[in-house]
Amino acid sequence: MQNTHLEAGYMPSDQEEYMNDKQLEYFKRKLLNWKKDLLSESMETVKHLQEENWNEPDLNDRASTETETHLELRTRDRYRKLIDKIDAALMRIEKKSYGYCDETGEPIGLKRLEARPVATLSIEAQEQHERFEKSHNEE
Repeated sequence: MQNTHLEAGYMPSDQEEYMNDKQLEYFKRKLLNWKKDLLSESMETVKHLQEENWNEPDLNDRASTETETHLELRTRDRYRKLIDKIDAALMRIEKKSYGYCDETGEPIGLKRLEARPVATLSIEAQEQHERFEKSHNEE
């Protein structure tokens, strides 16, 4: 996978060997770009928080500012957790275990990975996991 060249507009295909070097490089770049975007948005949050006027004289304005800040921080916390998942996916790419279900070892599938590049379960395993959680939460 070292220095794998991707043509402009390359998209993984079912016609190729699953998780070949090109596909791994494609998903690596996709994950790195996603992480870069999340980190950039997080830096904007930090900048915004530093510039925010925390001493609004009007209580309604202050409450509105605090509510917006709380929502923004919750979003950034979700980003932090997502970045951890991205880092884990990048590690799986390096180990060449990316794209395979953690539970069954079967391929997750290109369409699922395209939609959710941090996926660790096949659709079937994910559905089974969700059914199990739902049945245990209802008890």
